[in-house]
Amino acid sequence: MLKVTPNFHFRGQGKQAIELYKQAFDAKVKVLLCNSDANPKDCVLEDESQIDLVYHAEIYIGEQRLTLTDDPDSPAPNTNPLSLLITFETAGDVKKAYEILADGAKIIYPMQSTTYSSCFVSLVDKFGMRWELMTEQTIA
Repeated sequence: MLKVTPNFHFRGQGKQAIELYKQAFDAKVKVLLCNSDANPKDCVLEDESQIDLVYHAEIYIGEQRLTLTDDPDSPAPNTNPLSLLITFETAGDVKKAYEILADGAKIIYPMQSTTYSSCFVSLVDKFGMRWELMTEQTIA
């Protein structure tokens, strides 16, 4: 069976991003390995400052698995069009996650009602990840 798993690459802020996503989405950390945990054959460090970077992490937002890694040499953040859409039960839940993610974020679409959602917002967080937060509740 094929599985599609979004894999986020950070530029040294992987742990901070995980903490943010735990707050915003109640994400559950299933695996968190740092470079210091990796087999030295698998992970060649340029210097000691990279020892505590995220080698491999797995988190779950609801039932969705995401993997994360720190890659200081990765391209600049937000260079591809990938975003993750998180659907919440209520507008209050959307607002709570938005308030946590908004600090240092670039707002793409401000919080609003749309044809398909009573509460929708799109933003790029301070780590360069694009999120769409919404309810599936339609406007009456």
